[in-house]
Amino acid sequence: MNAISRLFTPRSVAVIGASADAGKTAGRPVAYLRKHGFTGAIYPVNPRVDSIGGLRCYPDIASLPEAPDVAMICLGAERANQAVRELAEKGAAAAIVLASGYGETGEAGQRRQRELQDAAGTMRILGPNTIGLVNLTDDIPLSASGALEMDRFPTGAVGLVSQSGGILGALLSRAAARGIGMSKLVSTSNEVDLELADFIDHLVDDEATRVIALYVEAVRNPGKFRAACLRAAEAGKPVVAFKIGRSEAGARAAVSHTGAMAGADRMYDALFRQVGVIRAQTFADFLDIPAGLATGRRLAGRRVAILTSTGGAGTLVSDALGVSGFETPAPDEVTADRLRALQSGDEAALDRNPIDVTLAGLKPDLLRGAINALLDSPTYDALVVIVGSSALAMPELMVGAIKDCMANSGKPILAYVSPHAPNLVTLLNESGVPAYTAPESCAAVLDALLRASAPATGTTTAMPTSSPVSLDDLPSGSLDEAQAKALFARFGVPGVRERVVATPEEAAAAAGELGERVVLKILSGEITHKSDVGGVAVGVSAGAVAGRLREMAGEVTMRAGATPERFLVQEMVTGGTEIILGLHRDPLGTAILLGMGGVLAELFKDTTLRLVPPGGLDRAEALAMIRELKSWPLLDGYRGRPKGDVDALADAVAAFSQLAAQLGDRLVEAEINPVFVLPAGQGVKAADGVAVIGH
Repeated sequence: MNAISRLFTPRSVAVIGASADAGKTAGRPVAYLRKHGFTGAIYPVNPRVDSIGGLRCYPDIASLPEAPDVAMICLGAERANQAVRELAEKGAAAAIVLASGYGETGEAGQRRQRELQDAAGTMRILGPNTIGLVNLTDDIPLSASGALEMDRFPTGAVGLVSQSGGILGALLSRAAARGIGMSKLVSTSNEVDLELADFIDHLVDDEATRVIALYVEAVRNPGKFRAACLRAAEAGKPVVAFKIGRSEAGARAAVSHTGAMAGADRMYDALFRQVGVIRAQTFADFLDIPAGLATGRRLAGRRVAILTSTGGAGTLVSDALGVSGFETPAPDEVTADRLRALQSGDEAALDRNPIDVTLAGLKPDLLRGAINALLDSPTYDALVVIVGSSALAMPELMVGAIKDCMANSGKPILAYVSPHAPNLVTLLNESGVPAYTAPESCAAVLDALLRASAPATGTTTAMPTSSPVSLDDLPSGSLDEAQAKALFARFGVPGVRERVVATPEEAAAAAGELGERVVLKILSGEITHKSDVGGVAVGVSAGAVAGRLREMAGEVTMRAGATPERFLVQEMVTGGTEIILGLHRDPLGTAILLGMGGVLAELFKDTTLRLVPPGGLDRAEALAMIRELKSWPLLDGYRGRPKGDVDALADAVAAFSQLAAQLGDRLVEAEINPVFVLPAGQGVKAADGVAVIGH
């Protein structure tokens, strides 16, 4: 048994600094262990008392009769560090450090946290600044959370890993109040040692856990986190994350547009999507979604039947589902006939969707027949049963009817409880029927079920790499546009035809070679936003290019304070769609950004992101990125436009990502804005480029 397994299922627990007063934080661990039925040995340590709650109290760690599997440390930070050292020397497997005053408090606390890590040696540490963990499966509460004052907790299949101690108690109490069973709950907090990924890994192997819920403040070790989440996906255990910090500015000012459009929170979106993590958008979803996934049912499509005994509630759910992209078709003919056969008189409308079975809460046979007919129907992938006020009189009839039918089908079944009836919600959840009090929750849960049922893509695994490109002559620093596009071309991203010139005469000669109208730009490694200083002129005639160069030189000198010495004369590209292709660096990793390009790229922010795996993105993933854009129809022949060369764009995205993968940390910034996507069969052309190369 490894240390983390011993942490969850210890045979012995020492409570260092235990108090005889159960009302104090230091008095709670012993009280909760006894209250909730821990059957192992409990060793309170306090030199001031002889016993606590009838248990012998030991004066110090050295006096303990054995090395405990787990020690809970209820001391201040300085004394906690010394206790950790003594426990490690005695051979304890793990320690839970409740004390605050570590890395969260500043430089002095960070030093204290490093000292804690040194003191622990090979002993595992949960915390510091943690509220502990609760193993509901085996009745082992290793926590000081006041939520454990409750007498009973339903056990179930949802495991929680939270970087906040308060959230552990909040979810534990909320879940218990709604009848939602949980398996394990752990607060990792400062993560001096054990972190999110360690517990994801453990819960993947935990037979009692089917769904893993994560409350995330920051992923400190992205590589380890990715590996753990991919392992969960391969094991068929959905991971649901609620990530705080969405309102933070996050975007870093950069020489490219890409940094401003990526932002820290969007990087988490990309990470979660690529490793199969379902992101809860609201705190309510963070409990609702795991509860729905814990049934283990799979959703094959977006067609949902709504069975209701109240028309208004059925419309609420139907609207919420429609907004989320679900369909609510009328029953097929065979199902409609089965539903009509259940009628008696004019009291039911059973041939439409929502399907109204008025007063069904008092007619369980009618309800069972309707549920079974809808579950059998090939028209529907899932069923939402509206539980109306008629169920309040005899709730067991409604709950029993739904529960009985669940055994007849593997399709997802949800209950929407229309009246305010907490007891009815609890009864449904305890009976294995996921129950919700908001129509939007039904939509969010079904959307999560659909994503969890899709096969994992494994995007972040290494892709086959092409032969490395020779970069021995690559300079460092901010490349000028011509150098940047030459670099991109080495990897297979073609650029527009262009000439580097220094004089008006050279510009005129170049324009004569490139077409009747050309683009004129300054060429500088320092001025990357050329349009802002008057350094770009589009559609210049060959005859006017010499004079326009002189004007541009003067304007740039006035606005930028530097006189340009070189210029670019480029062919004028028409008939293409402008796309931006960029790179963004973040503590989570390196991402490729793709979106609508041109000078309005930052305004529209129609973009998508992918984190770059070791070998770069493959072509299939590049195509998926293109199709995610809101502007995708512009590339797909929208309203008679010629279809763009999407295959060539996908090749360019994959090539750009291979550049990022090969250069690694040396590639500080890179962007092509715009890439012109020409009509199908004509390829793509990079019309501008930024690249910053580190040493």
